[in-house]
Order: sequence, then C-alpha cells, then structure tokens
Amino acid sequence: MDKIMEQYKKMGIDEETYRFGMEIRKGLTERFAQIDDMAEYNQLKVLRAMQAHQVSEACLLGTTGYGYNDLGRDTLEAVYAEIFRAEDALVRPQITCGTHALALALMSNLRPGDELLSPVGKPYDTLEEVIGIRDKGNGHSSGSLKEYGISYRQVDLLADGGFDYEGIRAAVNEKTRMVTIQRSKGYQTRPTLSVERIGELIAFLRSIKPEMVILVDNCYGEFVQEREPIEAGADLVAGSLIKNPGGGLCPIGGYLAGKKECVENAAYRLTSPGLGKEVGASLGILPAFYQGLFLAPTVTASALKTAIYAANLYERLGFAVLPNGMEPRYDIIQAITLASPERLCAFCEAVQAAAPVDSHVTPEPWDMPGYDDQVIMAAGAFVSGSSIELSADGPLKPPYNVYFQGGLTWPHGAYGMLKTVQYLKERGLVSLV
Repeated sequence: MDKIMEQYKKMGIDEETYRFGMEIRKGLTERFAQIDDMAEYNQLKVLRAMQAHQVSEACLLGTTGYGYNDLGRDTLEAVYAEIFRAEDALVRPQITCGTHALALALMSNLRPGDELLSPVGKPYDTLEEVIGIRDKGNGHSSGSLKEYGISYRQVDLLADGGFDYEGIRAAVNEKTRMVTIQRSKGYQTRPTLSVERIGELIAFLRSIKPEMVILVDNCYGEFVQEREPIEAGADLVAGSLIKNPGGGLCPIGGYLAGKKECVENAAYRLTSPGLGKEVGASLGILPAFYQGLFLAPTVTASALKTAIYAANLYERLGFAVLPNGMEPRYDIIQAITLASPERLCAFCEAVQAAAPVDSHVTPEPWDMPGYDDQVIMAAGAFVSGSSIELSADGPLKPPYNVYFQGGLTWPHGAYGMLKTVQYLKERGLVSLV
C-alpha cells in the first residue's frame, strides 16, 4: 500500500473509494496541464502589474483615520486596473461582499427613471432584493432600486442556453441605462458565460444602444481565462475578494474595475460625494490584499482542478453535472444534481468534515438571509464564508442541486471530493460498483 493511500485511510477514505478516485485522476493529466499553463500565464500577468506599479514594502504598511494619501491602497487599485485592463479600480475592505460590490455598481450608476436590463435571465438570489424584484409584503425591499424609481427588465436565455437576441432587441428602450450580465450560473443550471460569449452579447447590445453602461458580475470567473470582461467591451466588472482574486488570504473586501467615471460614481456612493476614493483607511489589511492577489492565479487553478475532478467522479456515479466532465471551464463552480435531500445534506456534511477549520461541526439547513428556501452550507474555512476555499451549499428544493467551489490547494480539493463519495457510499446513497 502506497504512503498516500495510507494517509487517505487515516483520514477516513477506504481503499475502494481511493482507487475509484485514482482511476478518474489518471484521465485528467492533460486537462490539468492546460490549467497549469493558464495559471502560469495569469501569474506572470499579476507579477508584471505589481512590478510596473512599483509595489514596495511601504505599500504594505496601511493607514488609519481618514486614510488620506494611502500609498498601498492607491497602488493596489492601480495594479487591479492594470490586470483587468481597466481605466480605474476600487478595491476596499469597506466593500463587504460581492453583493455589496454589485449594489454599489448599480446604485451609483443608475438614476431615478432609468431602467436596468438583464439579458441573461434572473440574477443571483441576493441581488433580487437589491433590485426590488422580491416581494416582501410591500412589493419591494427597503432601499432597493425599485424604491428609488429605477425599473427592471429581464430577458431569459433560450432553452439551449443561447441569447434571445430578438427578445433583447425588443426589451431595450429609451429608459434602458444599464445592463447587468452575470458571468457565473449562481443557483441555476444554465451554462456559465465565457469572456468570448460575453463579448458577443456586448457587441450586440452596443449595436442597439451604444451609450448603455454594461456591468459584468465577475464573481468566480477571475483568472479562469486569459482575458477579463473589460477586454471584451464591458464598462465595469465587480467581484468579491473572498473569492478568486483574494487568493484565500483576504479576510474581507470587494472590487470594481472599469471606466473611470463608473468607478468614481461607485466611490462616491461608498463614501460620500466630494470624498470618493480619497478616504478609506486600509488599516493593517494590505499585506493580505497584495499577497492574496499574487497567489490568486494558482489558487484558482487548484479550485478548477477540484471542480473538474468532481464532475468526472459524479458522472461516473451516474449523476447529472454542470458543467460536464469534458466541457471548458469559465468559472470555479460545479453543480451536481443529487436528486434527494439526503444526498445533498450528506455531501455538505462531508465537505465540512474534510475542512481544516470546524471539521467537527455538522451543517444543517437554515433560513439564510437573501434566499427564499432553506439552504445548507458547508464552509470550514480560515475566512468565514470564503468561497475560494473548499465549500458547498444548495437550497433544499428539487432537484436538490449542490453547488460547490474552491480548494486552496489541489490535494485538499481531491481529498474533499473523495470524502463526499465516502459519505454517500457509507449511507447507502451511491454505489461504486
């Protein structure tokens, strides 16, 4: 018995499950090499940006109080702008999460009487209250776009995942000021959009009404491809630092990057008119922001390998997976249709049990803010809620899809996925035969 299998056995994985996983891994060597090549390309892109903007030890010191003349903060934002090929960027610990970053982008660049268009269907659940399309008894959420007189229009994707170009053309009108495009699938079973497909959609939108502001929700997609959505024509991208670009080290934060005017508007909304980007102390957080960004391409590669491995494992077990085991990857999220609440809960329990933090805790479904249904979440992470670390969640409703992502290292991701198979097998919910 080899030493690695001995370690797996000590960690609760029996020989049958281990050999099942190793057989899958043998077929992924070439695919993983391609991911390593992408990580190397993006690593060099990040390094070049840091060198070009002369990141120095002084950039790691931070400020207090108002944060005037914060060298590290301002340099970091210049680095982000360079990496994302943007005119400007806003990268702050005061942006609490990805939803907050997106809300900033929307609320700062829309005005009463404007209309927001989503040409890719329903947005992620937590944005429904931001927009005001979830009925809370008064017809909208307090402080939503709807409450401020901003309307919303949506065009669903076609059954095959394609864009409904005629529907989009009909939806654009004199009030349409801004378009939001969600790159990743969220709690849906549609395909994640590649930068190339986003570019095709943007070109079509520009042909109808060139002056529209186009925002891309970039969460889970950073460093997966060579290009980012700004390079495909987007005006603004937004995301979370406890996902891909934080590299697992950022304890909080979000970012926006894009046209200078759009970023300035967001900064005025984050702080106040007249202050904008000039204030906002970085305190002692900058080393994590810089080092996390430096590690982000290789950490993202580990998460991609984990997702591809899981897709192939569960396809072999007979489950529907999205993307499938052979499809190109445009984000780090893997969806698996587990078809029963017992399998969904067992999967999440296994991910929690495989974690470096709180592995002794058993996750249970709960009424999570911002969601219509109970959700079970597994996230034994160094940073609470970090979804670049190995984590899984899903709403307790048919068809009982689990959505998981992350894995700071490929060995941890590999172990976590075998742990899920082991749990399901031990409870009689799958068979390896």
